[in-house]
Amino acid sequence: MAADEADPGDGGDAGDARQGIQSVENAMTVLLALEEGLGPMSLTQIAAASAMAPSKAHRYLVSLARVGLVSQSRSSGLYDMGPSMRRLGAESLRRMDEGGLAAEYLPGLRDRTGHAVNLAVWGDHGPIIVRWDYGSVALPITVRVGATLPLLSSSVGRVFLAHLPAAMTGPVLASQAETAEDGLGDEEIEKLKAEVRRDGIAVTAGGVLAGVSSVAAPVFGAADSLPVVVALVLPTRLATEPAVAELAREVTATAAAMSAELGRGAPTPPRAAHRTSRSASAER
Repeated sequence: MAADEADPGDGGDAGDARQGIQSVENAMTVLLALEEGLGPMSLTQIAAASAMAPSKAHRYLVSLARVGLVSQSRSSGLYDMGPSMRRLGAESLRRMDEGGLAAEYLPGLRDRTGHAVNLAVWGDHGPIIVRWDYGSVALPITVRVGATLPLLSSSVGRVFLAHLPAAMTGPVLASQAETAEDGLGDEEIEKLKAEVRRDGIAVTAGGVLAGVSSVAAPVFGAADSLPVVVALVLPTRLATEPAVAELAREVTATAAAMSAELGRGAPTPPRAAHRTSRSASAER
């Protein structure tokens, strides 16, 4: 950061080492303002959220943009998280102990089924993909690590919705409902959660993208925590009733092994193959 951008507290080794560097803390305030804004923001909005004068906020944004932590749209002039920030976030999620242990099981699941596999953790705004491995069966999608999944229309989201406390999922569900084309009523959502808990899995067909189906299962840690969810993704044309039943067994077996690795017993397996097929056919 340039000398004329320095703030009080930027001193060197003199004084208490715990004092820190005020300019770094201010820069983090700007980044947190962007994060809490949930989308691209104007300079005025960022300055207000950071409790800074616009000129001061702009200096920080310029420096943050130089190192890729912030980006500015050429067309709208709005600011958002930059590529370096996305890489840091994805790498931070990848290094989580639970995710690292569980991810060791994904290649075997991919190789046994031939389908794409993914691992997701819970983030501030819903399920976040932290690992994605393509299988030998081609898919009409390109998925990036760090993508956030919807709660109701994705199998991963439904597993989190069924097993996490409503205090955690409620705000995310309400936020996503504002932009969803087809919403479910409270009674339908409770029924959906009960079915996922009963069957031990969630199955969706075309919920996130037409022509793509998914089977997901919870991976439990110690003290009944739900650190990750594992899922298989395949073309809907291949998601026949027998195929979904077999894939459900593979996913739940893998989830059980992951759970054991994390210090807990196996999740409840699906009760019957016809239930998984019925759930898939009922997707919106």
